[in-house]
Amino acid sequence: MRELFGTDGVRGVANQDLTVHLCLRIARAAATVLRHSGDGRPQVVIGRDTRMSGDMIEAAMIAGFCSAGADVIPVGVIPTAGIAYLARVLDHVDVGAVISASHNPYEFNGIKFFSHQGFKLPDEVEMAIEQAVASSEHLDHPIGDGLGRRRDTGDALERYLDFLRTLAPGGVHGLRVVIDCANGAVSGIAPRLFRELGAEVTTLSCDPDGLNINAGCGATHPEVVARAVVETGADVGLSFDGDADRLMLADERGNVIDGDCILAIAAQAMAAAGRLPGNTVVSTVMSNLGLERYLQRRGLTLVRTKVGDRYVLEEMQRLGAVLGGEQSGHVIFLDHATTGDGLVTALMALRILREAGEPLSALCSAVEMFPQQLINITVSSVKGWDEHEAIRRAIAEAESDLGEDGRVLVRASGTEPKIRVMVEAACAERVAYWAPRLADTIKARLAS
Repeated sequence: MRELFGTDGVRGVANQDLTVHLCLRIARAAATVLRHSGDGRPQVVIGRDTRMSGDMIEAAMIAGFCSAGADVIPVGVIPTAGIAYLARVLDHVDVGAVISASHNPYEFNGIKFFSHQGFKLPDEVEMAIEQAVASSEHLDHPIGDGLGRRRDTGDALERYLDFLRTLAPGGVHGLRVVIDCANGAVSGIAPRLFRELGAEVTTLSCDPDGLNINAGCGATHPEVVARAVVETGADVGLSFDGDADRLMLADERGNVIDGDCILAIAAQAMAAAGRLPGNTVVSTVMSNLGLERYLQRRGLTLVRTKVGDRYVLEEMQRLGAVLGGEQSGHVIFLDHATTGDGLVTALMALRILREAGEPLSALCSAVEMFPQQLINITVSSVKGWDEHEAIRRAIAEAESDLGEDGRVLVRASGTEPKIRVMVEAACAERVAYWAPRLADTIKARLAS
């Protein structure tokens, strides 16, 4: 059983769960694993988002890497996907490290790693790092010229931006765009990028102060950008989360367009262009039945995985698919990026919008989503939640009532101490009945 790494790296409250001591040990452990599995001195590129604790954790990790004999290239504030890109294009880099808690509040932070191929580390490598952390007396302690050093490469961020520019060779001239940067990692680059590509840009939440990341803004609050699109008469809204690995859209009427709908319109456009291998899209058990039926009507197939973009990616690689993602806005265009990249998703969406010559609302009008409700219940511990007979009985009753035109999904979060309840059905009244009923049952037994 893994105790340290969850579905998306290591997460916790900075300086409480994710202490300086732990961060240093994780970096030392990662460097030791790299030294023992490769040749020569490991090279690490490291970046972070804008939260206040990023400086502290970055300093601890640089010290940890260097103390175990790895050289470190710090690139500062950058989207998570930027590190994944740099890990595979910078010379001699073995791994990328990202300091971010993604969409979580500022007091949280996290650490995740990418291989030199730009993919998240396999489970077995994360397990090796975790075991090395637990047995820290076995970590490497080089001396003299065996120590690592800090290296600088001043053009790292520009290399990532140059790559993004290639995805919109014709620009996005004439489009009026509202961008919500969530006071996060794209605050310094997204407005610049889209203006350079010819868009008329209105910005929201692009002034990070270390404390305001994701605070009432960004992809977890897409209604903010949706409202601004209507107020400014824009064509589309782009709402990123703190590390910009996810994106939510808003159409010109102020409707929120989530990851399921983005997958639908992207699949339609890519299939029409002959760029959707196997006519297959990969998503998770959370994706709406409406997406599945939309794809079926067009001769396309939806393959589902358990929740987590790493599992989506693994299935994409197994099937040879190039499009996959999650309802939450993680979308992977595998022919362009190795992980979910909100900026890539935005560029692909604007490209589809321009080529279609129709407003976004028209492109999404054929995607009829089922009513769905998601409730998150904070608990003292997620362990053993599914062993409570009353909870299991309530889930079975809901599934029996909804039948083939509905679904129930209850699961423990992989990143937070929460149980997530999702109810979906053709009948909105049944959703409104069962979602809170299940949530109340769980609260009565598990709530902290």
